Amino acid sequence: MLSIFEQLQERVNHHLQVIYADVELQDSFEQLAQQLMLTMHIEHSDKVQVPLRHYNNWDQSDIMLITYGDSIEQSEENPLKTLHHFLREYCLDTINSVHILPFFPYSSDDGFSVIDYSSVNESLGNWDDISVLCSDFRLMSDVVINHCSARSAWFNNFIKGEGPGSDFFFTASPEDDTSQVVRPRTSDLLRLTETANGEKYVWCTFSHDQVDFDFRNPKVLIAFVSIIRQYLDIGIRLFRLDAVAFLWKKLGTSCINLEQTHEAIRLLRTLIEHAVADAVIITETNIPNRQNLTYFGNANEAHGIYNFSLPPLLVNTLVTGSCRHLKAWLGSMPPAQNGTFFFNFIASHDGIGLRPAEGLLNDDELSSLVNTMQNFGGRISWRKAENGGQKAYEINIALYDALQGTIKGPDKWGLERFICAHAIMFGLEGIPGLYIHSLLGTTNDYEKVKNTSQNRSINRHKWDYNKLKEALDSPVEQHSKVLKRMSHLLSVRKIQPAFHPNATQFTLQLGDQIFGFWRQSLDRRQSIFCINNISDQEQVIRLSDINLIGTDNWVDLLTEKTICHEDLELVLTPYRAVWISNISPQQH
Repeated sequence: MLSIFEQLQERVNHHLQVIYADVELQDSFEQLAQQLMLTMHIEHSDKVQVPLRHYNNWDQSDIMLITYGDSIEQSEENPLKTLHHFLREYCLDTINSVHILPFFPYSSDDGFSVIDYSSVNESLGNWDDISVLCSDFRLMSDVVINHCSARSAWFNNFIKGEGPGSDFFFTASPEDDTSQVVRPRTSDLLRLTETANGEKYVWCTFSHDQVDFDFRNPKVLIAFVSIIRQYLDIGIRLFRLDAVAFLWKKLGTSCINLEQTHEAIRLLRTLIEHAVADAVIITETNIPNRQNLTYFGNANEAHGIYNFSLPPLLVNTLVTGSCRHLKAWLGSMPPAQNGTFFFNFIASHDGIGLRPAEGLLNDDELSSLVNTMQNFGGRISWRKAENGGQKAYEINIALYDALQGTIKGPDKWGLERFICAHAIMFGLEGIPGLYIHSLLGTTNDYEKVKNTSQNRSINRHKWDYNKLKEALDSPVEQHSKVLKRMSHLLSVRKIQPAFHPNATQFTLQLGDQIFGFWRQSLDRRQSIFCINNISDQEQVIRLSDINLIGTDNWVDLLTEKTICHEDLELVLTPYRAVWISNISPQQH
């Protein structure tokens, strides 16, 4: 009978055979498997942790804040220390996980063009600051796995033709057929680069400062396994695989979502969770919904996938006053198996991606959404369309501004609409990811766009901590109002068993102006009916329409008001959200 170490070797070996089936390797699969396991510090059976299959290493208390390391700054202090102070002062009771966007030295794209994966950007702090944050919060780090900076030592070695990295990058010829390649940018795919070995055309999925790796070379895979092991040793437990859908390239194909990419994710998961059993992989794949769902694999790829269709559908719902498309999408979504989860978000450092809405909203509806967001001060980022033209890829706008009104224009309901959006997101199946500028009600930063000439800068404001504290300490400031109401929602959410990321979810049919869904705890004791008026008009629902069990006592968790069985109707003011539960917070 094989030992657990030998069984793991067999699994790693199998992954490698699938990934490199069409690649001629210098080493055998067995040798490469051994090297990867040594790199992950799994040298023998005593080092192997056995992860539980279909086990949830998360519950309803898991709530993640998404932030840059320097979203909040204070003079004469490392931004990572300032961030930690902010988190301890304002978030310790509501948030237990933090995604710090790339905190490494970089050359462009606000961190996603990494120069050195093994060090912390000196302008932010150092590894000690990261380690201290890990002691208070579960920390998620990016693994920018598709590309690195053209200013990295690896790419410099590629140009010189010697040293580590000299053979790490994917090249092609301008004569190659790249017509099927799917890209999120309009720049030229190939970058002409003078090297010691002559002219090379380097593959750049994103920008010419972001040069793509060639994973056909197993040295690249070994390098990333080493990087991940370093992060595990520091205390990082969640890994966001950035732009991973583009990882494997094969000429004559779309170069996205290829089988080798999926198998590489399975391999990374096998190595990571057998090194640290409760470590988690989340894939960032900003692609149409059906393609996105494939990154769960058979509960053997990503533990979590970004729910990319939620932001455009939810924003569209709230500005049109109709939940028809959101309801249809939610009703069609398969539940995440135990051991997997949806990562829900409605705002991030990037914009509102539109590709995940393709097939869910038609062209006219997408155009209306884009026009409305432009009227609210948003910018649009474009990509190359299949016909060679341009197509809107992403709306760049602060969520607070995106929800300032409807397709009719701005109105007085902006704050209520904004809170309603989050009440919906916090109630849905999955783990919520909350962007720091949504928690703080930050608005469009036009000055930063002007300074950087980058559309995405509109939602990447940097707060001075003293000014932020003044705003948060003033009850009349919108930032204070938003933080207070968000914190209330989160405080209620995190103690409800029915909001477990894998608890049952069922979409309710309550017309187009009321978006509702039902959650039930894993032990079936608690039910929560999440009912949301997504229109700018008062709505009335009959309690009989949501089928409350007559023998139970029901309460709105958000107001702690009892729902009386004698009441035939529930009146919802514009954008009001209610969480009707048969168990009150005090009963937990």
